[in-house]
Amino acid sequence: MLVILHGPAAMASGVAEPAAATSPGSIGIQLLEGPASRVNDPRAHTYIIDFLAPGTVIHRKFQVTNTSQTTQDLRLYTGPATIANGSFLFAPDGATNELTSWVGLDPADIHIPAGAHVPVEATITVPPTASSGERYAVIWAQDASPADQTGTIHMINRVGLRIYLDIGAGGEPPSDFQIEDLAGARTANGTPEVLADVRNTGGRALDMTGSLSLSGGPGSLNAGPFPANLGTTLGIKDTERVTVPLDKRLPDGPWTAHLTLSSGLVQHDATATVTFPDAVGTGPRIKPQADMSDLPWTLGLGGGLILVVLAAVLGYRRFRR
Repeated sequence: MLVILHGPAAMASGVAEPAAATSPGSIGIQLLEGPASRVNDPRAHTYIIDFLAPGTVIHRKFQVTNTSQTTQDLRLYTGPATIANGSFLFAPDGATNELTSWVGLDPADIHIPAGAHVPVEATITVPPTASSGERYAVIWAQDASPADQTGTIHMINRVGLRIYLDIGAGGEPPSDFQIEDLAGARTANGTPEVLADVRNTGGRALDMTGSLSLSGGPGSLNAGPFPANLGTTLGIKDTERVTVPLDKRLPDGPWTAHLTLSSGLVQHDATATVTFPDAVGTGPRIKPQADMSDLPWTLGLGGGLILVVLAAVLGYRRFRR
């Protein structure tokens, strides 16, 4: 089952992040529909994310937009991608992988007048013999300008739509992560920042977003929230560092740092006391306090046990009477 998605077009020039912000005079790409099971997942409004059984065929509509002042002739194709060192990495033009051979695009070549958009349908056909596991690719819309007068330099503009496709039988693997520690740091230009090591504890890749607030600083100062640097992608079972740059005017501390990170519908908080070093470097890594999002389950379990014990005691007393 499909659901219509609504969100900003992804505009970019050059070899761009698929979810780049809108900028005038460029080409863009926007996902228009996704699975109904992910209607509340913000990642599924930007990327093609799904879990499919072998032998499944799905269709996903998206559109390519031209906000430039001239007509654009674009080539659409699917290229492979991988996740490594906290980044979603795109392969060079012409490379292929297993997933790229499953994706068909209609149309594959488009002619877009200035200010117009063209709908495109991607069909993903999973072979019945496909093995289990998550695969990555990017649907690219690319315009290659003519070479310069020397014939050696080409300007290539392209924008892409990421695909995270997991294959398997039964239910989809859960998505989850853990914030392992926090530390205050200072960069070479004097900017303080908070570093967080995050471990992917689930069975799907994650794209991290979040923010950090500071409280209880010198003179009872509070600051923030400060957005985390975007672009950290966690592969399955990987641990990577999320960075939150802060204001240079902040005193060294100590501060109570409260970090909120999320990937799609999964969110966790972490709180720790950090101090920013005077010089370039990283302070001690602090294990954060317990994630408050886990407390309802713990309290619910404890409350249930208390009720069971209380009921047993009352029953015994009634029996004695």
